[in-house]
Amino acid sequence: MLICASCAVERDEPTPEVCPICADERQYVPEAGQQWLSLDGLTQKGQRTVLKENEPGLIGIQTEPKVGIGQTAQLVVTPEGSLLWDPVGYVDYSAVKAVLERGPVLAITASHPHMFGVQVEWSHQLGGVPVLVADADRQWLGRDDPMIEYWSGSRTVAEGLTLHQTGGHFPGSAVVHWAAGADGRGVLLTGDSVYPNPDRRSIAFMRSYPNHLPLSGAVALRVAAQLEQLKFDRIYGNFNNVIASGAKAILHDSAQRHATWARGDFDHMT
Repeated sequence: MLICASCAVERDEPTPEVCPICADERQYVPEAGQQWLSLDGLTQKGQRTVLKENEPGLIGIQTEPKVGIGQTAQLVVTPEGSLLWDPVGYVDYSAVKAVLERGPVLAITASHPHMFGVQVEWSHQLGGVPVLVADADRQWLGRDDPMIEYWSGSRTVAEGLTLHQTGGHFPGSAVVHWAAGADGRGVLLTGDSVYPNPDRRSIAFMRSYPNHLPLSGAVALRVAAQLEQLKFDRIYGNFNNVIASGAKAILHDSAQRHATWARGDFDHMT
């Protein structure tokens, strides 16, 4: 198993000449060319994982230094067990130990293919945990395994913890709704499906974030309308980008703003 140095997604050997995920228009192959990593090599160089509590029941997991895109994984802890969301591209004994100390892991899943990380390796080291992959994005899977389960639409992981397929960024793009989060006001974990902006007052709807390719206004409105059916007050993106409160109203207003700019309503200002 090798890991793409650019996106940190694991791949079976023999590996392709170029990572298909990075060659797609939503990502990019670095100017220096394709490079591959291994877990052993990263460990020998001193790679490590760092865990931090974001709020009660939600643990962020990062790699230091970053591997690939460098997302923050989230471990959602419920009375029934945990969900590992957007797994990072590295795993070590200390992270596995810390995760299992918080109870059994019910499933591992990613918001979209850029966030697959080393999801199968996480599954193996956690004792054989189901890896949930959106059926619409199965073509991007780089490493097959008996623990992979395909899903679509919605999927309940535990009481009050549900995956919802939104599409948009990828056809299988998804969010997690955690009803107990934010002191019971509800949390969405969104990956890049909807992306909290640096101003913490708006949300982006993009096909490609690094290459600045927007989704249509119609798709932004569709995604927002679907998510507005859920009860939530807080949104966590995948890079510690958080809208701490009022997230539902911000989601609605951001989709409207995206649609009006895409439609040309404000061309007179440009």
